[in-house]
This record gives sequence, C-alpha cells and structure tokens, in this order.
Amino acid sequence: MTEKSLKKLEYDVIIELLAQQARTSIGRMLCRELLPAVSLSSSLEGQEETNDAFVRLVKWGDLPFGGIDDIRPIIRQASAGATLDCGELLKIASFLRAVDRMLDAVDEHPHDLDEADESAILRKARMLESLPGFLRRLEMSVAGEDELFDHASEELYRIRRRLRDAQDAVKKELDKVLLKHAGALQENLITMRSGRYVVPVRSDRRAAVRGLVHDTSASGNTLFIEPMAVVELNNKIRELEAAEQHEILSILKELSAIAASKADVLLTNTTILAELDFAMSKARLALAMDAIMPLMNNSGVIVLRKAKHPLIPTDRVVPIDFELGKTFRTLVITGPNTGGKTVTLKTCGLLTLMAMAGLFIPARSPSEISWFKSIEVDIGDEQSIEQNLSTFSSHMREVIRITEIADEGVLVLLDELGAGTDPSEGAALAIAILDHLRLSGCHTVATTHYRELKGYAMNETGVENACCEFDTETLQPTYKLLIGVPGVSNAFTISSRLG
Repeated sequence: MTEKSLKKLEYDVIIELLAQQARTSIGRMLCRELLPAVSLSSSLEGQEETNDAFVRLVKWGDLPFGGIDDIRPIIRQASAGATLDCGELLKIASFLRAVDRMLDAVDEHPHDLDEADESAILRKARMLESLPGFLRRLEMSVAGEDELFDHASEELYRIRRRLRDAQDAVKKELDKVLLKHAGALQENLITMRSGRYVVPVRSDRRAAVRGLVHDTSASGNTLFIEPMAVVELNNKIRELEAAEQHEILSILKELSAIAASKADVLLTNTTILAELDFAMSKARLALAMDAIMPLMNNSGVIVLRKAKHPLIPTDRVVPIDFELGKTFRTLVITGPNTGGKTVTLKTCGLLTLMAMAGLFIPARSPSEISWFKSIEVDIGDEQSIEQNLSTFSSHMREVIRITEIADEGVLVLLDELGAGTDPSEGAALAIAILDHLRLSGCHTVATTHYRELKGYAMNETGVENACCEFDTETLQPTYKLLIGVPGVSNAFTISSRLG
C-alpha cells in the first residue's frame, strides 16, 4: 500500500477526522497511526473492537476520559532518577483519578455483567490497575503547582509551624519600630528585601533607625533598613526557610521514587487508556457518519449498499450500490466526466481502506468489503514540473508501475484510463492495459469516456460495464451507478430537449 495511494483516496483526511474524535492526546496519537491492516484477521479484529466500542457508546454512553494527560515522559524522568516537581505530581494524581473513574464506569451496570464480560472493550478497561495508596499520598501532599500541604510530612508541619511563629515575632518587633519611629518612615509598612523583613526609612532620617541597609529606592529618598532588633529573628526565619526547602525536596524525592517504583503499572495504564480512547474514537466516528460494520472476506468481493463518500456533505452526497468480485473482476465505468465516475471510484477505494483499517463504513447492510494486500491508484494529474513530464507521460508511468506489481490480492483503481492522447490510440491502449490486468488476476475498477471500452467489457469474460445514471428530464446526472449498463451518449437527447 503506497502512501500516494492512501493520499489519493483521502485516507489521511479520514484519519484526521478520526483523530478529532479522540478525547485524549494519547488516544489521538493512536488514531493518527492507524493504517489498513496487513491481514484479513487483523481487519476483523479491528472491526470487532470498533463494534464493541460502538455497542458501548450507543447502549451506555461514552467512557470517561477527562483528566488524562500523557504522563509517560514524567514517568520516564522519575525512572531515570529525576526529582519531579509539584505540577508533574499533580498530573500523576489526575491520571490516577481518571483510572479510578474508568474502573467505576465499567462496573456501573451490574445487571449486564454477562454481556460486559464478553465485551473486549470492557475486559480491556478492567485490566487497569488502581493505585489507591499512591493516589492518597499524592492528594495529602501536593496542594498545587508549586506547593505542598503542611501535612505532607510531620517534619514539614513542624518546620512551618516554627516558621510562622518566627514570622509573627518579627512582625511584632517591627510594629514597635513603626510606632516608635513613625516620623522617620517613608511609609508605615513592613516589606521585604533579599528575603528579610525591613521598613522604609527616609534617607534624611537614616540615623533615627539603627540597622542594616538592604536596598535604596530608585529616587534615593528611601532606605530599606533591617532594624537591629529583628536581625536574629530574620536569621532564624532564613534558617527555617532553608530547612523547609530541604524537607520539600526530600518529600518530592520520596514521591518521585514511588512513581518510579510504579512505572510499569503507570505505563501499562497509559497504554490501556490510549487504546480505549482509540477504540471509542472509532465508535464515535461511526456514529457521526451513520456507518455500519461491513462483512469482510479476502476473496476480492465488494458489495456496497447505499454507500456514501464520507467526505462529501450529507446534503449533496448520493448513495450508490456497487459490486465487484462475484461474477466479474473488472468493472469499466463509462459516461461523461461530470457524471460521478471518479466519486464512485474513490468511494469504492476509500471505504475499502476504512474497512481494512477496522473502521465502519457509511453504507447500509448487508455491505461487504474484501481485504486486499494492496490498493493501487491512479487518479488525477500526476504531472511533475521538476521532471518536465506531460500529463499523459506521468499518467502512463504510474499505470506501468501498477501493471508490473498487480496480481491476485491487489485492487487497482484507474481514473480516465488512456486519457490525454489521441482518442483512437488511447482507447486501444486502455483495452490493452485492462486485458493485462485481467490476466494478472487482480481486481480492477476503471473509469473512461472511450466508447470502445464498452464493447470490450461486453465481450470479455470477467469484465462488466457500468455507468452513472443521467436524468433525461432534468438533463442532469443523478450520480447513481448502474452496473451492467454501458454508458450512452446523451448528446441527441440533450439537443432535442433544448430544441
């Protein structure tokens, strides 16, 4: 499966729509990594996962994904011996609460335990491991992004109590200074400089207050003086503040060590939550697209009922019925360029990619999709300015590449095969290409406006005609696909209707 084929069919747009359905960054990452499965069994597993999530979503509502951050970088830091800060520990606490909410959510329907036990999505959720002891320790310790609670440890509580006592004592002493030397002060307030309590003294009254000058105002009119009466108290405060920081660091180291010891559980929980959000994102997208779970095979059979291209607005999209692989492996869609041939081609290709990736498809049951080992696409102009290739040359280069690798298990989608050259030569070339692909055993859908290909499809075994319906009353294409009906020219009909 080439990246160019995925992009041509706008699979990347579908994946971005899927990512937008995710509720977490870790789930969104998984959504953006989703590719069509490499085997039918993997596609079926993906479909079953989507179906489990879809049943959960429709029957009981979504799972709770609030408060889930990607804590993997934080846990790796802790495992490497780093000391986490309060903000990082808060994220771990929020994550652990989210785990508990998820576990509560999957157990809130006890009357459906038998059904829940059979659900892969709920079995996965129950693999989450709660860490109540660690969460309780975090909640008792971390007060905010930059703060620990006093009771984070007995020692921290003792230090902070002594610190508050010392701060109260120094303020009482400074209140006495404010009262005694009111006339010498620039303002009647207590402030801080260099971590020490000081009072603002007028520079012309410097001698009135004995003490240490810690700062001067920009104008030079104010001196910030630490009165001698509080020097020892300020020293004590600084000592206690240093002790507080030492104890805070000790607590953070302890909590970081606990996080490191729980790394395996935390990382496994992260993976499980990401996978749950990914599965629910597929279900949310299915609900948004009114999509269904298709039957799947690996025999090349595609049956689409009322299928819609998921990227066309709902008020404009026309549902199509489409078949390939039962009685014919090659489908030739003829008709005017504006009739919807390319949309049909893209609908077939994109819905096949979606089903292979485990996504539901916007169609009605019973719709069936085959797993293909590769989907090769040539749609639109691949002109390369750098290599100075014409539209036709670039088109043919891509077609040749496809013919060289096409075999059983490959779906080939060709838009306007043979276009860009002399009509008679283009038609002959298109027939030769289709015949080569037919003999290779691959499945092919090709659009063309060459009439000669209708005869080829009618006369060759395993090849079928199709056209996009044209309304002769409105003189407009209906964009509905008619399989088994070759396209016809509407020139005379249009001319007679127009007089």
